[in-house]
Amino acid sequence: MALNSRICGMLKIEHPILLAGMGGASVPRLAAAVSNAGGLGVLGAAACSPERLRSWIRETRALTDKPFGVDTLLPASVRRGKAPETGAAPTDPMAVFGEYQQFARDFMAREGLGEVDSAAAMRAAAGAESEGGPPLFSKEFFEAQMEVVIEEKVPVYAAGLGNPGPWMDRLHANGTIVMAVVGKVKHALQVVESGIDMIVAQGHDGGGHNSPIGTISLIPQVVDAVGDRVPVLGAGGISDGRGVAAVFMLGAEGAWVGTAFLATEEAGIEDFQKQAIAEGGDGDTVVSRSITGKPARMIANKWASAWIEAGKEPLPMPYQSMIAGPVMAAAIRDKRMDVLPGFAGQGIGLIKSVRPAAAVMRDLVADAEKALAGAKRFG
Repeated sequence: MALNSRICGMLKIEHPILLAGMGGASVPRLAAAVSNAGGLGVLGAAACSPERLRSWIRETRALTDKPFGVDTLLPASVRRGKAPETGAAPTDPMAVFGEYQQFARDFMAREGLGEVDSAAAMRAAAGAESEGGPPLFSKEFFEAQMEVVIEEKVPVYAAGLGNPGPWMDRLHANGTIVMAVVGKVKHALQVVESGIDMIVAQGHDGGGHNSPIGTISLIPQVVDAVGDRVPVLGAGGISDGRGVAAVFMLGAEGAWVGTAFLATEEAGIEDFQKQAIAEGGDGDTVVSRSITGKPARMIANKWASAWIEAGKEPLPMPYQSMIAGPVMAAAIRDKRMDVLPGFAGQGIGLIKSVRPAAAVMRDLVADAEKALAGAKRFG
């Protein structure tokens, strides 16, 4: 049976599989490769300066004539100046900022990581590739990114965190399809009221920022809550065609796939990070706030462990990125897999080698169709 759903028509794509907008990894060459293979490539632009974001959009257009998307973050806690959740971190980040900076310096000294350029380090934690403009992950930063998305009239926009409601009218006026990644039913209900076109329900299995709710539990509950109003895509630990088939069985109409595309030739992460994914297993990831200040699933590493061992709570976004930046930049420079192996979902044990993105897409589609055809025999 052919893998198809109504989102194919809405997005003008051949296969209902979307590249997750992973910061540092979903770069123009990867997004274009996924779009050219019949899916929807989505740029992971969370940490891109406005200038870099504009450059990435135009580069992607030069690499494909197919639709593509842009993913950024719109966390309400930063945009509205809200305090972090009670007990999640120190209530006054600046009161302990110097102490946390020293914690990072002590860690670097123990691990033999030399100093790095401070300006570059500010963006290293989230995979940014440009300097200048508003401070990373500040209210002004997010708003400047959105102006670029609107000015460039991108085909698809995805909010990896938060609600794009304030920009909805302007995005829709450009013909942009708007989606949001959610981790709870209540968040799905909130974004639906803003006029969203699609929802990605991403469960706890997924890499990067994710939900406290498991994938197999979250997807059908979101489908039941809003699926009669907008299409729902499933995400979180989907690393092969069987996972794609599974989200359809749970009621979703497409799959948002990240980790499977990390170990590709086109992915923007370092070669040693691709190696870490290919060598990883099902128990090799942890959820930590040690890099961005938000809970994110990553391959287990010494930096995340150091916070647990010291009994320290990471700071909220954007402050934690300022603490982690020098460590991350030094780890990338020194190719330290044990310090920064990267973000990844729990499905990494299904990934055995680095391949072209087109080959990954081909297998996702073929194996999903095979799994769905097999399931139909039991109907």
